[in-house]
Amino acid sequence: MILQALSSAYGAATTWRRRWYARDPSRRQHLSRPVVSVGNLRVGGSGKTPIVAHIARLLRENGFRPAVLTRGYGRRHAADGVTVVSDGRAILADVAHAGDEPLMLARELPGVPVLVGANRYLSGLLAERRFGATVHVLDDGFQHVGLARDVDLLLVDEEDLSDKPLPEGRLREPLTSAPVADALLVNAGYTTATERIGRALGVPTVFRVTRALSAPRVISTGDSVVVPSGARVFALAAIARPERFLSDLAAVGWQVVGTLVFRDHHRFTPRDIRRLAAAAKGAAAAVVLTTEKDAVRLGGCEIDGVPIAAVPLAVGVEPADGFREWLLQKL
Repeated sequence: MILQALSSAYGAATTWRRRWYARDPSRRQHLSRPVVSVGNLRVGGSGKTPIVAHIARLLRENGFRPAVLTRGYGRRHAADGVTVVSDGRAILADVAHAGDEPLMLARELPGVPVLVGANRYLSGLLAERRFGATVHVLDDGFQHVGLARDVDLLLVDEEDLSDKPLPEGRLREPLTSAPVADALLVNAGYTTATERIGRALGVPTVFRVTRALSAPRVISTGDSVVVPSGARVFALAAIARPERFLSDLAAVGWQVVGTLVFRDHHRFTPRDIRRLAAAAKGAAAAVVLTTEKDAVRLGGCEIDGVPIAAVPLAVGVEPADGFREWLLQKL
């Protein structure tokens, strides 16, 4: 009963905050260039970062000069103001100052500035003035209502429909906030599920997110490694929802013979690597597979006799042509 009451109070407070900004548009800060926000309702991983990278690439391919504005959660050294992780030409910050997800974005998006800061408005001003950004992609922006946006994209999945606000559940806002979004990006295996989730949340414009794993790359060298179907693999994950990564590995056909899971944004220590080496060798694994986000924090570490490889996650938004036309029209 206590958790239920706290959850109701939390949900009411977040709803009041959103309505307070909506009542007077002047309360929001406005950048000169359009803002595309990518966010979610749930605490923790829902695949926002790969979607941000996908949208930044799409915009660049269509003549825009995008900049990514992100909070940089989990970084060890959070400087005041704005940290430029990448100016589009070179990476200028390490993982301690950037955070794992911003550094991953900087590596994946050559030609796209990536800026970290609690005040995304200041980051956007810098991106416009120093780097000539013509559009901003706001990472994890659905709750960052103090910054005006031109396109509000909400990433959701089936589990959100049965969840509740914090602390009873994992939602940062009640489900009744969903209709504020211009469109839903739905993690679903088929179109009918996408449409059903859209109806349940009261958002008529829906697109389906697709996921596929690419060829693993050894983290110490960046070289691709062939891992045949049926190979014995050991999974390492320090992300919010590791079960999704493990399911993806099994779906490819790899035999997951062991796992080592840490909390999201975990900072790996030499002791962790020794533990990983012992577990992987004990399971007779041919390779350790991890996420690209984890690879950022692992650096170039190695295990004798067992390579550690990151498995890139390729995401898309379907229908691809329909989403592109819709997004460009909104801008």
